Amino acid sequence: QVQLVESGGGLVQHGESVRLSCTVSGHSVTTLDMGWFRQSPGKEREFVAASSWSDGTRYYTDSAKGRFTQPTDTAKNTVYLQMNNLSAEDTGVYYCATRLWRSTLTNTNYDYWGQGTQVTVSS
Repeated sequence: QVQLVESGGGLVQHGESVRLSCTVSGHSVTTLDMGWFRQSPGKEREFVAASSWSDGTRYYTDSAKGRFTQPTDTAKNTVYLQMNNLSAEDTGVYYCATRLWRSTLTNTNYDYWGQGTQVTVSS
């Protein structure tokens, strides 16, 4: 069974950085698509970024482009969301997700989800 465990959230100051981790068990990450989502207070969950381990491609929404990256560690079966130059608009619960079928990285349908980790950016 595929399971995702997230860590790395917390309280940061405006302009600072934070790195979230998403460790996958039950399946090798080298064939997965991985997605990141954010749910801000009072808002619906929104798509942030995605990556393909098999071909190394990355996708970022406009809010993440230029500030976020998605490094990976195959040995640890872990994908990261490195978030830089954070602002209050980045506050929310961040979820990683995966699926066992390949698709375009703009496809926001995923089957397996992490438990979420809170990121709070103070101004």
